[in-house]
Amino acid sequence: MAETPDTQADRTRDEAVEAALGKLDLDTKARLLSGQDMWTLPALPEIGLGSLVMSDGPIGVRGVRWTADDPSVALPSPTALAAAWDPELARRAGRLLAQEARRKGVHVLLAPTVNLHRSPLGGRHFECYSEDPYLTGRIGTGYVKGVQEGGVGTTVKHFVGNDAETDRFTVDNRIAPRPLRELYLAPFEAIVENAHPWGIMTAYNQVNGTTMTEHRHLVNEVLRGEWGFDGFNVSDWMAARSTTGDIAGGLDVAMPGPQTVYGEPLAAAVRAGRADEADVDAAVRNVLRLAARVGLLEGAPPVVAEPPAAVDGQALAAEIARRSFVLVRNENGALPLPAGRTVALAGAAARDARVLGGGSATVFPERVVSPLDGLTAALPDGALTFSVGADPSDELTPADKGFTLRAVCRDAEGTVLGEGALPSGQVQWIGDDLPAGVSYDTLATIEVTGTFVPRESGEHAFGTRGLGAFALTVGGTPLWTGVQEMGDEADPFEAFFGAPSERGRVLLTEGESVEVSLLYHVPDMTAAPLKAVMFSFLHLGPQRDGDELIAEAAAAARAADTAVVVVATTERVESEGFDRRDLRLPGRQDDLVRAVAAANPHTVVVVNAGSPVELPWRDEVAAVLLGWFPGQEGGAALADVLLGAAEPGGRLPTTWPAVLGDVPVTDVTPVDGRLEYGEGLFIGYRAWEKAGAVPAYWFGHGLGYTDWAYESLDVTGSTARVRIRNTGTRPGREVVQLYAAPLADKAERPARWLAGFAGVEAGPGETAEAVIELPARAFEVWDEQAGSWAQVPGVYEIQAGRSVGDLRLTATIVH
Repeated sequence: MAETPDTQADRTRDEAVEAALGKLDLDTKARLLSGQDMWTLPALPEIGLGSLVMSDGPIGVRGVRWTADDPSVALPSPTALAAAWDPELARRAGRLLAQEARRKGVHVLLAPTVNLHRSPLGGRHFECYSEDPYLTGRIGTGYVKGVQEGGVGTTVKHFVGNDAETDRFTVDNRIAPRPLRELYLAPFEAIVENAHPWGIMTAYNQVNGTTMTEHRHLVNEVLRGEWGFDGFNVSDWMAARSTTGDIAGGLDVAMPGPQTVYGEPLAAAVRAGRADEADVDAAVRNVLRLAARVGLLEGAPPVVAEPPAAVDGQALAAEIARRSFVLVRNENGALPLPAGRTVALAGAAARDARVLGGGSATVFPERVVSPLDGLTAALPDGALTFSVGADPSDELTPADKGFTLRAVCRDAEGTVLGEGALPSGQVQWIGDDLPAGVSYDTLATIEVTGTFVPRESGEHAFGTRGLGAFALTVGGTPLWTGVQEMGDEADPFEAFFGAPSERGRVLLTEGESVEVSLLYHVPDMTAAPLKAVMFSFLHLGPQRDGDELIAEAAAAARAADTAVVVVATTERVESEGFDRRDLRLPGRQDDLVRAVAAANPHTVVVVNAGSPVELPWRDEVAAVLLGWFPGQEGGAALADVLLGAAEPGGRLPTTWPAVLGDVPVTDVTPVDGRLEYGEGLFIGYRAWEKAGAVPAYWFGHGLGYTDWAYESLDVTGSTARVRIRNTGTRPGREVVQLYAAPLADKAERPARWLAGFAGVEAGPGETAEAVIELPARAFEVWDEQAGSWAQVPGVYEIQAGRSVGDLRLTATIVH
């Protein structure tokens, strides 16, 4: 029988890989496994190998430059994407990101993040999908398929157990075999099986005493052996710490370079008999296979010769945002807003929107549509007023609105080496990401200089963030000269992106331009393992009395038909490198909501946060809409949803508590270097049900603009059919959720777990049928003694409904 074209292409690629591998000596092979800089692997022209370029995601493609003058499409956060409960939408997002990657010359996207929301205090949960492994696996599978259909590789991360940020470089997460398999490994396994990712990224942390980059059992025996993963395994940045341990543990590539545990140290270890050259060959083979797949190896046809049709990034970003918004409360049909109503908008986050999370997930969009922008464009003139009301942050932030800045680089004699535009006051140059003509060998100072046109009169604060020596000048007057030294921060992200430092204040007048300058002295980086320059020029506008601002917002609300309050977290609350201390909204935003709600019973609150926050006023307002970090088009999407041009399509991918004290699993802080996952299988809604506790909003919850009647559930074999009817007056989309519940359990398991879901659409009065396949894994557990999966026979209820807390139909099956 003739081979299929795919099989023929795979064979051709394998032959090209083996031919290329055979031409390499030990030193060259070892060099190929070591990053040559922050984002790339070396080219080897002698075998026709191009330089492989990697870039951070997951909501955009930053490229090799961490700067706002190289813009990227910014999609909604991963929690938002998961809230759409639509793997096909995730697939479309992946195709767009592949398009962005090709535009920027990127071959591998460092995404998606499929760690679980074990505790709501996890500071980076906005970058993960869900508390549920099945939902995470389904969304991640769609995402990976979409990116790789565009000819760009993915690295599913962080393998495994990177479910919090505290001491993430060293923490030993102690996870028993069953929860490790059934929860934390499950999304990775599903994605490997169903999407065949071309890469995986191993985490910083240890699991059960072994650092993940050296974890031979989980990488070589489970990932590669049991699951058949044939992609490349790259370390998280600076996670690789042992030459012999990492190569024996299955780590293919140590990033970033040029100083890593691979390269010369790896070749020396092989020659000394401390490492096996066969392991080196296996790693090189994996890298060459990846290069062949993305079209970087001569003689090897790329997997995707013709990219898919172009995707409109702006339109898709808006669609995902609309589909992700979760309406958790809507009393008396407060939303959508009737035509002709006047709207009082409040909240600093409505004007200066937070559209994405902090840390390595940051990209710089060409445009951002804030809620104020979106509603201004959608409403008639005179129908909208805006009040700041309350600001989520009273800290300085990178200079942005009103600033026109550039970075001027000089050598020790003061000669200008080069300069570049700086759309914000944040300098993040890593590796070779320097302006043209500039090198670390000659770079002595960087001056952030330009003008500032204030938006309001009053006392403006200026400051710095980062480590090193600074000189700050505003309007020709020196404000501060000094040195910022390393504090107690254990994580470099917290050192560079953590607490800002105010350095001085200046009285300025609205509309009057003033010159600004921040001179930074670049430290000696001769011995640094990674050359980088990272610091920020910060600003904070005049701070008015909080009571006055809230009173103004309440007065505006009293005069309008409807009040809309936007509340938000900040980068100091949700970002990479640290976990959250609580779930409260920062600043006086709770006071603002209560005051506005007291002034206007038709108050709608929009929550701009990537993961759960406490909403103590949730029963005092007419509607609550969870907007996540909604990406660059978030304001336009919000206007569509509020005014009824689109339905809020999201369902909760994670349980939202009323207060932190109710949450069954919260611990993210290691004790003596260890973090015990003592809750076992019981995280998320599983833990809430075991504890008999009731959250503010259950996993899966979400209201639309119509109502649904669940009419019938039929399960035949592994196929479930759920018939529902739209009983409302508008067309809508419903996410039908199926849960499996053992009636007489022979194994310790949760009360129920997500076993399938499907989205259906219907017009008013119409019916729709959701056809859902129940996976075999839904009825299996990990047998710790046998070291294998085991089916648990017995009687199960298959429960269909709108959330864990709203189950409408049941069917009994014997499995």
